[in-house]
Amino acid sequence: MTDTDVAPAVPVGPPQAPHGTRRRAWIVTVLLVVFMMVNFADKSVLGLAAEEIRQDLGLSASAFGLASSAFFLLFSISGAAVGLLADRIRPKWLILAMAVLWSVSQAPMAVGGGLAVLITSRVLLGAAEGPAFPVAQQATLSWFPNHRRNLPGALIVLGITLGVLVAAPVLTWVIQNHGWRSAVAAVALTGVVWALLWVPFGGEGPYAAAPGNGLVRDEEEAAETEPGSARYKMPYRRILATRTWIGATAAYFGTYWVIAFALVWLPSYLQDALGYTSAGSTQVVMLVWGLGGVVVLGQAGLTGWLLRRGTASRWARGGVGGVLLLIGAAACLTLPVAPAGVVTAVLLVAGFGLAGAMSSVAVTTVTELAPANRRGGALGIMNAVVTTAGLIAPTLIGRLVDTHGAQGYQYAVLITGAVLLLSGAAALTLIDPDRDARRLSV
Repeated sequence: MTDTDVAPAVPVGPPQAPHGTRRRAWIVTVLLVVFMMVNFADKSVLGLAAEEIRQDLGLSASAFGLASSAFFLLFSISGAAVGLLADRIRPKWLILAMAVLWSVSQAPMAVGGGLAVLITSRVLLGAAEGPAFPVAQQATLSWFPNHRRNLPGALIVLGITLGVLVAAPVLTWVIQNHGWRSAVAAVALTGVVWALLWVPFGGEGPYAAAPGNGLVRDEEEAAETEPGSARYKMPYRRILATRTWIGATAAYFGTYWVIAFALVWLPSYLQDALGYTSAGSTQVVMLVWGLGGVVVLGQAGLTGWLLRRGTASRWARGGVGGVLLLIGAAACLTLPVAPAGVVTAVLLVAGFGLAGAMSSVAVTTVTELAPANRRGGALGIMNAVVTTAGLIAPTLIGRLVDTHGAQGYQYAVLITGAVLLLSGAAALTLIDPDRDARRLSV
C-alpha cells in the first residue's frame, strides 16, 4: 500500500472542486451500476437454478437453504471490516479486489464438485461481495454534493434490479440449455471483464474524504468535524447510537429480508406453491424486480423534489421509505388469504417490489448524517447488520418448506410481512438526520 492509498486527515480551508468532473462522475456511476448488476447476477444464479441444483446434488430444501445462507456467513463481517477500511484505503482498489475475488471464488463451482464445494464457493463469494454495496455507494456519492446524491444513489440500487432483470432470462436460458455450472462460469467471466474496464476508468470524486488523492471535500460538510479541529474523527459509536442510524438500519433490514427471499426462494415459491411454470415464474420475478427499479427511481425523484422544497429529511427520506415498506407489509400479510390468480400476482409483485426503495433511502440518510471521514465505516457496519437477514431468511424458509411442504412458503410470506411492518415503523419513528446531526455536532 502506498502513501496515496491512505487517506490522511481532512485539510482546513474551503474546497474547490476540480473542473471537468461531471462527465467523469457519470462514467464512474455507470460503471458502478454495472458492478452492482454483476454482483446480483452472482447472487441470483442459485435461486434461478434451485431445482436443477437440488436434483443434481440430491439436496433437500433445508440443505439448499443452508447452502444459500452460507453465502452470508462472512458477508456481514467482511462488509463491516472493508467498510472501515474504505475510510483509509482508496475505494477504487477495494472495488477492484472485490470484482476479481468474485470470479475466482466461483471457478471451483463452475468446474465441478458437490455440496462441500458449493458451500465453500458461496462462503468465499459472500466474503468478497459483502462490502460491495456500501463501498460502491461511497465511491459514487463522492462525485456529488449532498443535494445531488439522490439520483446517483438510486441508480446504484437500480443496478441491483437491472442485474436480476438481465440475469433472470439470460441465465435461465443458459441453465436450461447448457446447465447450471455454465451459468456460474458466465457470471464469473463477466466479473473479470468488468474489472478490466474499472482499472482505467474507475476512481473517487471531489467530494470524497480522501485529500491524499488530490480530491477535495464538499464545503457543505466542512462543519461536520468538531469546531476548532478539522482533523477530528468522530467515534463510530456516536454515529451508531443515533436514532437515525438505528432506524435506517432496521428499515433496511426489512428490505434485505425481501431481497434474500426473492433471490433464493421466489422462483421455487412461484412454481411449487403457486403452480407457475418455469417461464411463468421468470416473468413474475422480472415484474417484481422491474417494479423495484421503478420505485427506486420514483423515490429518488420524489425525495429530491421534497428536499428542494425545504422538506426535512425525516419526511423526505424516512417518511417516503417507511410508507413504501408499510404498503409492502400489507400486501404480504394479505397474500396468503388472497384468491389465486391475478390478485395473488399483484399482491406478490407489490409486496416484494415496493420494499426495495429503502436501500437507497438508508444509504443517503446515513451519508447525510455521518461525517465524510466516517461514512465508509458507518455504511459498512449498517450493511453488516442488515445482511444478517440473508443469513437467516433462506435457512428459515428451507426449514418451513421441509416441515410444512408448500404451505411453508405461505408462513414465510407472513413472516416477511411482519418484518416489513416493523421495518416501516422504525423508518417513520426513528429517522431524523437533522435532529441527530445537531446532536453529533455538540
